[in-house]
Amino acid sequence: MSDIGGAAGDRLKSFVERIERLEEEKKALADDIKEVFAEAKSAGFDVKILRQVIRLRKMDANDRNEMEEVLAIYMRALGMT
Repeated sequence: MSDIGGAAGDRLKSFVERIERLEEEKKALADDIKEVFAEAKSAGFDVKILRQVIRLRKMDANDRNEMEEVLAIYMRALGMT
């Protein structure tokens, strides 16, 4: 493998440094989210359900409705309703 130097080396270093900064920001955000979940839990909210609600809110309404319909069908088939 040949050495990368000059402008290409500087550009590579720039990419690596940007990625490292973004990784640090991502970790800080993840820590902030963890703190909010801890706050919610201490306020009496079920964190597992809260995570599900957030996941569902991210979904397209049509996709969510379809998933709920299939879930209902499966639950009826298993005698869970």
